[in-house]
Amino acid sequence: MRPADKPLAALPEIPRKRYFAIGEVSELCDVKPHVLRYWEQEFPQLKPVKRRGNRRYYQQDDVQMVRRIRSLLYEQGFTIGGARQRLKEMPRNGHDGVRSISTVVAVGKPRTIEVAMPARVQEIKNLRDELESLLRLFPE
Repeated sequence: MRPADKPLAALPEIPRKRYFAIGEVSELCDVKPHVLRYWEQEFPQLKPVKRRGNRRYYQQDDVQMVRRIRSLLYEQGFTIGGARQRLKEMPRNGHDGVRSISTVVAVGKPRTIEVAMPARVQEIKNLRDELESLLRLFPE
């Protein structure tokens, strides 16, 4: 375990790839491969795809989950059980829950529906709506 007073090194940016081998995840998250395999047993949220020869392939969400687990354990000082409980309380994939969005149905009338959206998608939608309202203020 790392000393609490020693700050952890900054992690590299996660490349835009669909799958990562366990060695890549180990480097991206500064966690040894045997620790990743152990965490798979302890955290049900961490489920890499297993292919031929039982090789693990992690996806973007898995890499982000490993970083969350690492932060809880190494930076925030949680125990395995405490981190497991904390992850149950946290939304996965950045989903905050249900949000309202406006949509146009086949008859052309706008209506509001409730859907679960990632926070980043909601931010982009809000920016787009704001830009569209500005465009309406300044017609050509």
